[in-house]
Amino acid sequence: MPRKARIDAPGAIHHIIGRGINRQEIFSDKKDYSNFLERLGDLLTGSKISCYAWALIPNHFHLLLRTGDDSISNIMKRLLTGYAVSYNRRHDRSGHLFQNRYKSILCQEDTYLLELVRYIHLNPLRATVVSNFNKLSRHPYCGHAVILGRRNHDWQDTEYILRLFGKRVGSARRKYSEFVKKGIEQGKRPDLIGGGLLRSHGGWSGVRSMVKAGEYQKGDERILGDGEFVTEVLACAKEKLENKYRMKAKGFDLESLIHRVAELTGLTEAEILDGVRDKKRTDARSILVYWATDQLGITQVRLAEKLNLTQSAISHAGRRGRILVKNNQYFLS
Repeated sequence: MPRKARIDAPGAIHHIIGRGINRQEIFSDKKDYSNFLERLGDLLTGSKISCYAWALIPNHFHLLLRTGDDSISNIMKRLLTGYAVSYNRRHDRSGHLFQNRYKSILCQEDTYLLELVRYIHLNPLRATVVSNFNKLSRHPYCGHAVILGRRNHDWQDTEYILRLFGKRVGSARRKYSEFVKKGIEQGKRPDLIGGGLLRSHGGWSGVRSMVKAGEYQKGDERILGDGEFVTEVLACAKEKLENKYRMKAKGFDLESLIHRVAELTGLTEAEILDGVRDKKRTDARSILVYWATDQLGITQVRLAEKLNLTQSAISHAGRRGRILVKNNQYFLS
């Protein structure tokens, strides 16, 4: 059975889980941890994706991210590919480092945000990487210490989480720490590491109770949330997919997009593609990249080849293009 496409949406929260192939280590020493965190920080800062929680364990990692200007899939592809190449080079190995695709679960914020922050930040304790809760508060490879102010990573959004516990930083940190500590007795929480009806309702007992009460809700393994949330997310994803096919049905392809951007900007099609870097051409290419990825689903790899740009430059161009289209009220047709 084919795997379902990942779901993303502006402002959506995702629980990301990546594991080493055959449960092997993906972090073997301090340099590996630092390498991964530096790459993650650079990508998050450049994309304006928010990170609320994270934990690195020798053979897997957890991230809790909110979508920003770039898609989660683009960020994760660049992070994992770059890290795997670097890891293999350092440790004189070859082949895949990560097990299949990373897991991405889109989560309902009101219900699950704090539960996931707690679950992720208790991971090193559950995995016995640290021996007790006090040591967790200074552990360098988990976002818990950052929220407590004992470690520093500018790319982690601690302010958003602390505001949920109070206005004063000191008291908010104490309440946050108490909240996380109470989660130790909850154990592994399998309901928080996937989506679907079973996990979203706490297992079969929750589903049976719902059925007895005459409630019938939709579930999807890619989404952690109640039936209404799942329905809304799937409707949004379907609308975006249908729009992509609608644009293609109207005859829009990459070449027609280039023609349309040339009309709007007063450039020739050749000037858009000639590689010369001035503001007018850069703006035109940014609009082209945004429409190509957002409206037609054209990959960044294909656009990078077409425009002779790096994938990083394509990501940046797409973010600029979104703003230009909005500010200038441009339309494809």
